[in-house]
Amino acid sequence: MLEYSDAVLQNGLGHYDAALTSARRVCECDELGIRAFASIELIEAAAYSGKPELAVEELDRLSARAAASGTDWAVGVQLRSRALLCSRQDEADGLFLGAIDRLERTTIRTQLARAHLVYGEWLRRASRRRDARAHLTAAHDMLTSMGAGAFAARAARELRVIGQRAHARTPDRVDELTPQELQVARLVASGATNKEVASELFLSARTIDAHLRSIFRKLDITSRRQLRELPRLAPRRAPRG
Repeated sequence: MLEYSDAVLQNGLGHYDAALTSARRVCECDELGIRAFASIELIEAAAYSGKPELAVEELDRLSARAAASGTDWAVGVQLRSRALLCSRQDEADGLFLGAIDRLERTTIRTQLARAHLVYGEWLRRASRRRDARAHLTAAHDMLTSMGAGAFAARAARELRVIGQRAHARTPDRVDELTPQELQVARLVASGATNKEVASELFLSARTIDAHLRSIFRKLDITSRRQLRELPRLAPRRAPRG
């Protein structure tokens, strides 16, 4: 478990050779319940350290597990991992987008944030600066709100390369909301309009406006989109089909 934690940390810090070493040790042990997670770290580390050949076996294993389970999370991380090792730009682009689409339907927001991060990094290297900015900003905001400082710093570094300054954000402060503000925040995060929230809670639209101003101030955010990106408020996605 310590080796796995180190692999995650080293990937976050951008120390990919060290991450690869730790992840390979975990995969060699094949400990039940953690191998799939270690495979994800190994593949990212191998791709970023210029040693993709070391990740082929783990990608095959991860793909087999994703096919067997069929869950959005498993398929999403498998698509993201394939994209990292893919040499064809058009194919990799589709794989990244597919990964984000699948992971958006899950409640495990960390892997979604990291999908935005690696896709943004890939877009920046492909000189698609505008697209890169959007995904790197989303990754930075999400990772910062989760307290994933090392990965957030990675996103901030990439944003600086394209001339964009990452806005500093404080970690998720949802506990500061009152019970009614929390109700409002969750409904708004799910996509409800102010009128719909007012109807649901038997309150006036003016009261909802006042609650939203207070919510934004307490959470140090400025938009409904940012509400949806907070892990504890992110709406659950209905499974496809």
